Amino acid sequence: LFVLGATRGDGETGEDITANLRTVRSLPLRIPVDPRGPIPPPRLVVRGEAMIFLKDFEELNRRMEQGGEKAYVNPRNTASGALRQLDPALTASRPIRLLCYSILESSEGVPPTQSGSLDTLRAFGFPVAQGTARAADLEEAIGLAGSWAARRESLPYEADGAVIKIDDLGLAARLGVVGKDPRGAIAFKFAAQVVTTELLGIEVNVGRTGVITPTAILAPVVVGGVTVRQATLHNFDFIQEKDIRIGDRLLVKRAGEVIPYVVGPVPQGRTGNERKFRPPGRCPTCQAPLVHIEGEVAVYCVNGACPAQLVRNLEHFAGRGVMDIEGLGIKVAKLLVAADVIADVADLYSLKSDDLLQLEGFAERRAENLIAGIQASRARPLRVLITALGIRGVGESVAADLAREFADLDKLAQAPAERLQEIEGIGPSTAAAITDWFARPTNRKLVSKLRKAGVWPRAEPSVSPAGPKPLAGKSFVITGTLPGLSREQAKALVEAAGGKVSGSVSQRTSYLVVGEAPGSKLEQARRLGIPEIDQAGLLRLAQRDGS
Repeated sequence: LFVLGATRGDGETGEDITANLRTVRSLPLRIPVDPRGPIPPPRLVVRGEAMIFLKDFEELNRRMEQGGEKAYVNPRNTASGALRQLDPALTASRPIRLLCYSILESSEGVPPTQSGSLDTLRAFGFPVAQGTARAADLEEAIGLAGSWAARRESLPYEADGAVIKIDDLGLAARLGVVGKDPRGAIAFKFAAQVVTTELLGIEVNVGRTGVITPTAILAPVVVGGVTVRQATLHNFDFIQEKDIRIGDRLLVKRAGEVIPYVVGPVPQGRTGNERKFRPPGRCPTCQAPLVHIEGEVAVYCVNGACPAQLVRNLEHFAGRGVMDIEGLGIKVAKLLVAADVIADVADLYSLKSDDLLQLEGFAERRAENLIAGIQASRARPLRVLITALGIRGVGESVAADLAREFADLDKLAQAPAERLQEIEGIGPSTAAAITDWFARPTNRKLVSKLRKAGVWPRAEPSVSPAGPKPLAGKSFVITGTLPGLSREQAKALVEAAGGKVSGSVSQRTSYLVVGEAPGSKLEQARRLGIPEIDQAGLLRLAQRDGS
């Protein structure tokens, strides 16, 4: 029986959309038992993609227009929005279909190959994409992917590429991941659709790190089913090298079918009325002189009090996967900066409801909810706060490594570049960016204000301050529920004893810690011959010796 459906979210936490998924006709609510096929396991977790086919999308828009309602722009956003509706009846009225492509967990074990997983999904009644094929080698796989590109326009749904996967799931697991990307799969992107339109003007925007970015203002044009009015021009060197002029006809595409991208001008279409663009010498927001750092193409506003940078910093700081402050998006960030109630992100923690009630659109309930969201963010761990600071080159993965090495922001701020480069994955550029960030007086002031505001997470102290750590050099993967420890507590225990916790099993895994209701990681570990221990075994290793 189908019992739970969720969005993937940030990879760990998603939204419960069970009621909405029950309305998707292609999802089997019960797996029938076929004596000629595989027996369904007691527990099965499947991953798939929700979508709307093109012919269904056209019919939906026809009905919307006949009813006097606004038509939808593209199938992708329509499907995504429909699945997250509060009213399942609205989801049911949308022609959503499902295509499944992997088995994440099974109480009877996951098939050893990707092709076997697709066969099992078909046998269980799950909808699977037609035309998948197994190639003998990479050259054949690239050829097959290229043939799909040639048939792109005949597909019943929008697609921007094909995915090439290693069929042996055990080998794919051993290869591991980089950040969030598995090494056992890669996207073969189709060539983007290219259109032409007029360049009406060029706007200059300030990013959260002070980078000045030119943006093309375009005569509206439809690219890949989406109306595009703006596109990035990357930097001023790009404009000069391509000889892009205001009034030009431009070639525009959507990179990865998502981000509007300017390919270049159409010189033969010029009339003589086009104007060359002159890069600004001052910040368009605060009027501070712009700085060009030698060896870089970027131009910066280095004024730490620049309002535009503050807006972007607030948006990043409060974003999902960072401090995750509900209700603080770009619009609210602009209101806070315009009202001059905050000078940096640390000032969020001294906001009162009265400060918010003066802002447009804020009533008492909304103000209280935002204050509650800000207060809840105080509990975020050190790795999240480091990510939230927005240091150039420091994403989630690097921030987690820094949080493991340094007890708090003070210790990180005092680390020289040489010490930072001793950490695996941190090179000279990132190390310099970190030390430069903490060297700036405005940032040192920000760190001090965060400490005074009580936003000061600390790494767990080591359980063995003297002598070698018992788990040094060992890597652990946890699967299932540990009866006496939360996942975060178990991770902290391992790291405090010198070990590391990984999210995926590989040949480098020293031990698999097995709890109640283990998932597919158990099968992967057994295929690789990884030693298994329970919670008691983990505690013995951490408290006694690492043998």
